[in-house]
Amino acid sequence: MTIHKEGYKSIALVTLIFAALNVLLFWFFGASLLWLCIAIFIISLIFVLFVVSFFRIPSRSHTIHEASVVSPCDGKVVVIEEITDVEYFKDKRVQVSIFMSPANVHVNRNPISGEVIYNQYHKGKYLVAWNPKSSTENERHSVVIRKGGIDILVKQIAGAVAKRIVNYLEVGQKVQQGDELGFIKFGSRVDLILPVGTKINVKLNEVVQGGVSVIATI
Repeated sequence: MTIHKEGYKSIALVTLIFAALNVLLFWFFGASLLWLCIAIFIISLIFVLFVVSFFRIPSRSHTIHEASVVSPCDGKVVVIEEITDVEYFKDKRVQVSIFMSPANVHVNRNPISGEVIYNQYHKGKYLVAWNPKSSTENERHSVVIRKGGIDILVKQIAGAVAKRIVNYLEVGQKVQQGDELGFIKFGSRVDLILPVGTKINVKLNEVVQGGVSVIATI
């Protein structure tokens, strides 16, 4: 396991606060309120470990397969439905949405290999990630990856807690399946917008792993 580069500053900051808080507490109250100092130390240590865990990158063997659309993130499948895409395709598509809790790995990965033909950031609201309107009303970053004659739209969507979306792709860039697409800090969701007729290989409430689980076959 390694730590993602997006976590360096956050981990350094919470570690500094953890150290300063506990040094001051033990210095001023260690003699009279030792039990309280120990309790705060344990609670703050758990919080530091949670932040470190949030930015983890576990060691995995990624799925590399031409006909497969792999999961762009860790999480739980919360939506599988036919929609009318209003952002890019302007026609009917199949949407698969994956909810990421704060405990999930938050690296986002390319679901297929191909060329980036669309990349757009949208300002928006911070509705809870499982709200159906979050796909079109929340802050989000959308990219379309083209492979042959197939285009797949990937939406990184902010939620009520997530306040920062990072996207590493650029229009014209050639990307590889399983490589990093971006990162969302502190919980949210990722939508896959697929062609109608795509074979979906997952079910509602199924837990998936980014870069590993096969969401669909094209």
